[in-house]
Amino acid sequence: MFTQLLVATGVLAVLTMVPGPDMAVVTKRALVAGWQDGLRTAGGITAGLLVWGALTVAGLAAVLATSATAYTVVKLAGAVYLGILGVQALLQSRRSRSGSPATGDAPAPAGNPWRTGLISNLFNPKIAVFYTGLLPTLAPSGVSPHLGMTLLVLIHASLTCLWLGGYVLVLTRARAFFEKPAVRRTTNRVTGVVLIGFGVKVALSRP
Repeated sequence: MFTQLLVATGVLAVLTMVPGPDMAVVTKRALVAGWQDGLRTAGGITAGLLVWGALTVAGLAAVLATSATAYTVVKLAGAVYLGILGVQALLQSRRSRSGSPATGDAPAPAGNPWRTGLISNLFNPKIAVFYTGLLPTLAPSGVSPHLGMTLLVLIHASLTCLWLGGYVLVLTRARAFFEKPAVRRTTNRVTGVVLIGFGVKVALSRP
C-alpha cells in the first residue's frame, strides 16, 4: 500500500505542476494584490478540490462526468467566469496605461481572493472527470475504495496547496520588477489573454 501511495503521489505531483486556469488566477491575484491575496486564492482553490473530492467519494461527481447537460452547464459557467477575470485584467492594463505610473496606484482586483479561487476551481468540470476517471486507477489496494479515494484527494489537495503557495511566494519576491508600469501592463495583458484562452478551452472541452 505504501509503495502504491508513493507512486500515486508522484503522478499527482507531476499533474499538479502542469499550468492551468488555477495557476493563471493565482498569478493575477499575487502580482496585483500581493502574496497574501495570492495565498488566499490558493487556499480557495484547495477548498474547491476538497469539495470535488467529497462529491467524488459520494458518487455525485460521476453524475457530472457522465451527464452531458450537467457538464455543459458547469463548463459554460466556468468559461464565463474565467472570461470575466480575463477582461478585468485587460481593463486594468488600460487603466494603468492612462493613470499614474506610480507602483502603488494599481487597482486591487475585485472580489474576495479566497472566493475567487474557490469559484474558479468549482467551475472547472475537468476536475470531476479527473477525480472520477484517473484517481480510481491510482487508489491503493488493501483498503476500502472510499478510504483509498479519500487519501488520494487529500494528497492532491495538499500538493496543490504547497505548489501554488510556493509559487506565490517565489512570484511575489520579484514583485518589484512586475510593478514597473510597462511590465505591469504587459503582465495584465498576457494574464488576461491566458485567462480568456483557458475560458475558451473550458467551453470547448468534452467529458
